[in-house]
Amino acid sequence: MNIRCIAIDDEPLALDKMEGYIGRVPFLTLEAKFDNAISAIEYLKENETDLIFLDIQMEGLSGIQMLESLKIHPKVILTTAYDQFALKGYELDVTDYLLKPIAFDRFLKAVDKVYEILQAKQRSTVIHKEVVQTASRDEFIFVKTEYRLEKVNFRDILFIEGMKDYLRIHCLPDKRIMTLMSFMKMEQLLPTDLFVRVHKSFIVSLEKIHSIERNHIRIGEHRIPIGESYRKQFWSLLQNKGLKIEES
Repeated sequence: MNIRCIAIDDEPLALDKMEGYIGRVPFLTLEAKFDNAISAIEYLKENETDLIFLDIQMEGLSGIQMLESLKIHPKVILTTAYDQFALKGYELDVTDYLLKPIAFDRFLKAVDKVYEILQAKQRSTVIHKEVVQTASRDEFIFVKTEYRLEKVNFRDILFIEGMKDYLRIHCLPDKRIMTLMSFMKMEQLLPTDLFVRVHKSFIVSLEKIHSIERNHIRIGEHRIPIGESYRKQFWSLLQNKGLKIEES
């Protein structure tokens, strides 16, 4: 993970030192530095950043005043030569508070804390998205058969067979549904983590596969061919799912 940061300090030597420290940490990228808070605020209106290194005592607008003016702000590490502002800083939910002169090991401890917080947030966001996607995905489709629309649950489908202009959907327990639909349309409707096309005339449910024998798949009593043009994609999918099977 890369952490984008900016540094703000009205002391040139302190700003240069901070730039040097940031350059020594592989996961930090200094995107801008400022000698006053006003310029930094203008920058943040147009640019996103993950972390601010912020001096407290600056002319014009102090670091504390800057934080109070921001509606939403990134993670903040305060830097100052005075410790009387520590409590106020933590009231503003800063991640850490560094007293000048700042030793590199203390700096590293502060940025490691930011890294852990942002990494945990990133993991939480990914998990949330997966849960939302899983919860929001339909578990069935409706297909037109004869003069009605019939509901077909994904978990009931064994495989789908092409029959000229029609598709025959083989379902549990022993049901067959004929529908006028193209393979392309059917593939768009089926979740790719559950179904795979293995032949120009067959789509199979991965979880219903009982065995794979040379160039055929066995689902119950059905023996389904693996087409030459679909073979590589099928075996690659199995490998991605952690199945270490050698192709016969």
